[in-house]
Amino acid sequence: MISQNPRITVLRTVQALRQWRDPHRLAGRRVGLVPTMGALHGGHLSLVRLAAAQNHHVVVSIFVNPAQFGAQEDLSSYPRTWDADMAALETLDRELSSGDGGRAMGKVSAVFAPPTEEMYPEGFPGQEVNSKGSFVNITPLGEVLEGRSRPTFFRGVATVCMKLFNAVQPEAVYFGQKDAQQTVLIRKLVRDFLLPIDVVVGPTMREEDGMAASSRNVYLGARRRRGARVLSQALAASSAKYDVGVNSRADILDAANSVLDAYLVAEKSKLPSERVKFELDYLSLADPDKMEEVQDVDSSKGAIISGAIRMLPVEEAQPGEDLGHGGGPPVRLIDNMLLLPKTR
Repeated sequence: MISQNPRITVLRTVQALRQWRDPHRLAGRRVGLVPTMGALHGGHLSLVRLAAAQNHHVVVSIFVNPAQFGAQEDLSSYPRTWDADMAALETLDRELSSGDGGRAMGKVSAVFAPPTEEMYPEGFPGQEVNSKGSFVNITPLGEVLEGRSRPTFFRGVATVCMKLFNAVQPEAVYFGQKDAQQTVLIRKLVRDFLLPIDVVVGPTMREEDGMAASSRNVYLGARRRRGARVLSQALAASSAKYDVGVNSRADILDAANSVLDAYLVAEKSKLPSERVKFELDYLSLADPDKMEEVQDVDSSKGAIISGAIRMLPVEEAQPGEDLGHGGGPPVRLIDNMLLLPKTR
């Protein structure tokens, strides 16, 4: 099924997608894919803009993939903002068609937004670790860091990306650096399965206060949104250590831990109606290609400093306080910073 709006074709089935795709292949026109789960923000739009600079046509997929949610995670509460997403893409496409400063090669041509039964035609196999079905597993990469905390997450990501890559058959796919482990996993998937696709990673988009843009930020509300900056501040402290010549794991991670500990001490002294609490999931200093932990950073190669925290619900809500989308549930946030190679 193909539906048309004034600027962007909306495709709901794989058959319709392939009918749209075939003429562009025959004409030798490049197609870039930006996979998303909707709730688009500036980070997504920066990837769409990058894809338009390198391809004739950009396809944005909007599909809330149940396979990458754990059995205890509330899939139903994930923000679905179709009208706002389409409006943002249409606005961006108008900018691209007006020239975008001469940088744009192409346009936002289509949105692929299939129902779950289209992506899982044999029925969705389930979210449990021991679920049976057709999955793509990338191990051991998918079992560490995010994979340790969310054991079915990367199985779900790899599976849906393989499906999207097969359906769209793009020349290039676009992912954000904020999801560092995901980008490493997608590159490995493309190499291991001999897919003729370029994987392009765009830089992390940050808010004015340094916090990484994320669809999950809408869950925070104003109070926890201010507190959530602590993760990017902690990683920035570690990055600053590396920048002045510190290479040891202990010293680099200590810089981040000091920021996190100081924040918790300061918040503990506040009233329950004012403070914010979080739990640290992990801090990692890893090889940029394999996400394996390193004891010392090889300056010729660099590393990735990353972390995850779980923002807890507020203890006492103030009258009329904005608690965020869904009433302020626990929110798990991730972030990372690249420690770039240094030339002698």
